Amino acid sequence: MSELVTGEAVALELRPARLPSRALAVLLDLAVAVVVYIVLTIALVASTASLDDAAQIAVSIASFVLVLVGGPIAVETLSHGRSLGKMACGLRVVRDDGGPIRFRHALVRGGIGVVEILMTFGVIACIASLVSARGRRLGDVFAGTLVVRERIPVARTGFLPPPPPWLAGRFSQLDLSAVPDGLWLAVRQYLTRMQQLDPQVGWAMAERLASDLAARTGTPVPQGIPPAAYLAAVMQERQAREVRRAVANGSAAVGPAPGGQPAGAAPPAGAPGSYGPPVWSAPAAPAAPVGRTAPAAAQDVPPSVPPAGEEPGGSGSGGFVPPA
Repeated sequence: MSELVTGEAVALELRPARLPSRALAVLLDLAVAVVVYIVLTIALVASTASLDDAAQIAVSIASFVLVLVGGPIAVETLSHGRSLGKMACGLRVVRDDGGPIRFRHALVRGGIGVVEILMTFGVIACIASLVSARGRRLGDVFAGTLVVRERIPVARTGFLPPPPPWLAGRFSQLDLSAVPDGLWLAVRQYLTRMQQLDPQVGWAMAERLASDLAARTGTPVPQGIPPAAYLAAVMQERQAREVRRAVANGSAAVGPAPGGQPAGAAPPAGAPGSYGPPVWSAPAAPAAPVGRTAPAAAQDVPPSVPPAGEEPGGSGSGGFVPPA
């Protein structure tokens, strides 16, 4: 990892490209340049067959300089440091301050590259890259540039390790209202990357975060609990509270039920949408005819018979009653 400081005093962490990836990129660029040079040479020989030998030699030298020297310079200038080989290997040429290169940078790199790559078959470039701490060749040193890696493998950092089972619910009464979001973010980043840290560095970072968290909550870290386990338990408690709050807000957002019932209240038995068993009631007795008494008229009305599986009065066990 190389830390570069820009003109605005911003530290950039860049990964310098090493010799194997740079050598592969140069070989790919040379292979493309040689193919283009051979095709161009064949075309020029066919078109300059009527010229004398001196003219043909001049055309050959011009084509060599144009393809093997001017070509890479033009490609790096127009693509801001990404030739075909570098794009294939995930590399890019940048300035020492991390900015994109310009024509003068590409010109210096290309001019010196003729000597240290083409004329010496890359021996000088390899030695300079091995000696340099950033893997730079002589063209990079004189041009003030650096070849960095663009494609960096990203580790999976979304998983939060769970706390030990014996800490589950231990901090349910902890006051977390005074903990800022920046501290929560730092705790989360530490928990997701603590397996990648040096043990001593990770332990010191966990102690510092645990002390900051305890100072915000007003409750010291219990004795005998490792700081990383304490952070994981408190983070799990915060997530559980957020889930409960989201569920409560979702329930409160539901409007009043049909029929004027408040949200969350059970509808009356027998109403549409009710999960309780319907109430079976006897129909009203008809009016007694003239000349008969009311009790006799009531005796002519057969009693209401509930459906099979139901008990009179609507207290049968055939329906599903949701838990309170």
